[in-house]
Amino acid sequence: MSSMITTTTWVKRGVAAQFPTKYEIDEAEMGRISKLARMQLEDAKDDMNAAQEGSGDEGDDAMVDDAEEKTEAKGIDSADDDVLKEFDMDNYDKEEKDEHGEKATMFGNVQSLAYHQPNEEDPYLVIPEDEDDEEREELQIMPNDNLLLAGKVEDEVAHLEVYVYEDKADNLYVHHDIMLPGIPLCTEWLDIPVGKNPEGRTQGNFVAIGTMEPDIEIWDLDVVDCMYPNAILGQGGQDADKMKKKQKKKAKANDEYHIDAVLALAANRQHRNLLASASADKTVKLWDLNTATCAKSYSNHKDKVCSLDWHPTESTILLSGSYDRTVVAADMRAPDAQARWGVDADVECVRWDSHDTNFFYVTTDGGMVYRYDMRNVPTTPAESKPVWSLQAHDSSVSSFDINRYIPGFLVTGSTDKTVKLWSVENDRPTLIVTRKLEVGKVFSTSFAPDQEVSFRLAVAGSKGNVQIWDASTNGAVRRAFVSRLPDLAGDVQERTVGISADNDESDSDEGEDEDEGEPRGGDGWESMDED
Repeated sequence: MSSMITTTTWVKRGVAAQFPTKYEIDEAEMGRISKLARMQLEDAKDDMNAAQEGSGDEGDDAMVDDAEEKTEAKGIDSADDDVLKEFDMDNYDKEEKDEHGEKATMFGNVQSLAYHQPNEEDPYLVIPEDEDDEEREELQIMPNDNLLLAGKVEDEVAHLEVYVYEDKADNLYVHHDIMLPGIPLCTEWLDIPVGKNPEGRTQGNFVAIGTMEPDIEIWDLDVVDCMYPNAILGQGGQDADKMKKKQKKKAKANDEYHIDAVLALAANRQHRNLLASASADKTVKLWDLNTATCAKSYSNHKDKVCSLDWHPTESTILLSGSYDRTVVAADMRAPDAQARWGVDADVECVRWDSHDTNFFYVTTDGGMVYRYDMRNVPTTPAESKPVWSLQAHDSSVSSFDINRYIPGFLVTGSTDKTVKLWSVENDRPTLIVTRKLEVGKVFSTSFAPDQEVSFRLAVAGSKGNVQIWDASTNGAVRRAFVSRLPDLAGDVQERTVGISADNDESDSDEGEDEDEGEPRGGDGWESMDED
């Protein structure tokens, strides 16, 4: 069984409903679901008709081949045929007669059925109260629990797993999951209700999900077993008639919706109704979550836009990174007011330094980490000069995070399957420790959002499992930060918490690999202060 986790996002403690509600269908919701299902069915019919018209008999052969592939993907083979024969499923709808020649009913011998008095509750339909309470207790989320959202692909099925992390109990488990229309690429937690909001809430516990599809889905995390998202940002969320008119023409980049994969999402924490999205269609879009519509569209890059981050204090400034090897800081109120920096490889991550907001970090596909001063804007991107640069990994720095409670504490994750922790003091980065956490190629590394668990680090990747690493229990980390945090004196047993996942991928050199802090000189890090 092959699987991978492509993105993770933490949810702060105390945000989730203590008792999430089970999804129930009312008349209005049934209408909404029917409309969505009808649109999807019509789209599928249009695709099938187009395929048939375009390829004739070859199209028929392709459809047969496709059907066979889908059958194989579902695991239906000759062994399943034997099971179907055993239950005679081919003749399930034919009438049968009993031994007296009478037509048999679906209930067999009616006289053998149990019955109950009128107005008496049917014991077969009533769920005992204790069972209801037990299910309610299983769904319970405690105020000191964190949620961790993980976008996962497993045997070509895409879904979002919602984990509960109990720090004191060293426990991590899947609470529920959400089926997705395509491979998940990015997730962003939202604290504002979006879409149908019958309770009139002003606070929420929602997630926006970007996938290989151009639409952005928004789901309520406090509802379990929901069938469809609360809202869809994009063409799929528009009126069916409008969609039909637009589908007749091949979609082109526009100001209303994305036409390619959504690679990055960033919620504006000061203007809570604003969500920025970046796409492979080379645009950045700003969404108004109150109306679920695109407010503005920006074309600041010439290639796929893969990373976004809002400025921590200047709430209208958005940082974007692209495969065109540039990073742009633009004021969303005046898109022409922008600054641009250049790097020597495709951008992977961009992030403002929350401890000193004049600076930001950029990581690249070439394994580099750069720190820039936003006040030093180059005349051209080619003249960009970082404060310092660091060859952090030999391959792509696919994930990056800054500890929001401990200044200068950074983490990098790479497709070389390692996670590295760094300490930055006086603009001098120092490697603290290198670890392999048996997650395969690392696609996501993120510090927990609460101060009580600020050293907890979620790591996930190509092997389809998540590891929570308590970095405060690592000896090298304790020694690196003990001068700032005296409670870290002494050594303790190191701990990680995770859920294993079966995967065909194997790592012959998997294991722990500590590499304690020496400043990386020469080819490691390079300071630009002398210039």
